[in-house]
Amino acid sequence: MVKAHAVLAVLVVAATATGFVWGAIGLRRGSSPGFLLRNVLALCQTLLIAQVAIGLLLLSDERRVADELHYLYGTLALGAVLSPWLYAPVEPRRRLAWFVGASLLAALLATRAYMTSG
Repeated sequence: MVKAHAVLAVLVVAATATGFVWGAIGLRRGSSPGFLLRNVLALCQTLLIAQVAIGLLLLSDERRVADELHYLYGTLALGAVLSPWLYAPVEPRRRLAWFVGASLLAALLATRAYMTSG
């Protein structure tokens, strides 16, 4: 399970970084979010939810990391990608900007969580 958590961590960082870059390019071009971009952003959220779920399973099995900041960074990364669902405006381009920004923040927090995993 620890190996799955580590592999999923790399996938989370890659997906959130991809979502940010792809979304930033789309925003720069002025295009509306396409089907694939929306699905990449949803994949970021899904992977982070799975990552936190596996992390909670590891915690329930008494497996802990040395640096407790790991838990904070992981929780904040999850909160970052889920927060646009509550706060993003309805207008599509501004909503996309919120999701893209949240993906960047999640990528940075997930990277930091990975670095504190020991």
